[in-house]
Amino acid sequence: MGNNSAGQAFPRPARSQGRTSGESSRRKSQRARPSSAGYMVVAVTISLILFFAIWWGLASVGDEAPWVPAGLATSVCLLIAFSAREVLMRRAWTRYLLEQDQHEHANRERSSTKSESAKRMQSSGVHAAALRALQKQSAETDSTNAGAEAHLDLFHACQDYLANTDEALRSSNLSSESRIAIRAGQDKVRVLQKHHMLVWARDASMALTHEAQQKGRMSDKIETANRAMDCLDTALKVYAGEPELEASKLAIREFVASVKVAHWVELAERSAFKGHYKRAIDRYQDALFYLSRETVKEEVRAAGAERIMREIELLKARLHTARNASRNSSEPGSA
Repeated sequence: MGNNSAGQAFPRPARSQGRTSGESSRRKSQRARPSSAGYMVVAVTISLILFFAIWWGLASVGDEAPWVPAGLATSVCLLIAFSAREVLMRRAWTRYLLEQDQHEHANRERSSTKSESAKRMQSSGVHAAALRALQKQSAETDSTNAGAEAHLDLFHACQDYLANTDEALRSSNLSSESRIAIRAGQDKVRVLQKHHMLVWARDASMALTHEAQQKGRMSDKIETANRAMDCLDTALKVYAGEPELEASKLAIREFVASVKVAHWVELAERSAFKGHYKRAIDRYQDALFYLSRETVKEEVRAAGAERIMREIELLKARLHTARNASRNSSEPGSA
């Protein structure tokens, strides 16, 4: 039904007639090449008529050689015609070449306008297709729970899109409609770019933090946690002050602080178990130092400091008891 109605609205004869009229107008715009054939036919015909007219007139009055003056007159007429032909042909060729130059210049301008318009359409079409591809890839990455690296790749793809469209906007070949469409696409891509950067930073830092928790030595735990911190710092360079990133960074700092405090508390407990109370007290004080220095929640800091101080007081009491016992055993007559 759609094809039939379109055929009725735009019948073939009308289209062919329009095409024929366009071709005829183009033909009319091009003048025919100058030719002197017609001019020479007319000149020779006039000369022959003049020759026979003079010859007949002289022969009728009894001239013995009427063809001589008739031939001279005809020759003079032909010479004048040939001279005039050179002037007329030169002017005709000059006019013809000027018109041809104007026609070719107009054709070049039309073709240039068409090519620029095609480039503008192609440029805006390419950017629209790139935007659709980014949106599709983003939706697939979110729906499949892809790894952190996939989100980072999408972030870089968004960066490339924004760089390419910025370069296109600096060009003067875009129409106002294309510029509006490209800027709207940039706004959408910036939203995608931020989303994938935040997801990458969150997933990468969580994975490294979990890996740090599985490490055995304190140095390995802290090193892995610092790598997680680097991921968050990378994202903060792009989106400074982002609350989600700041919260994740604070959580990692608290984890590092807990690792350091737990390390010195463990060493203190080992020393206390072996009866090295003085060494155990020193290590508890190291744990207390890191607890007061590192980033820790206040309620955690207060509870940890209270526990450590209680252990220090117990160790001091044990150390005092041990010294008294040693002093009494060394006095004479103690046996």
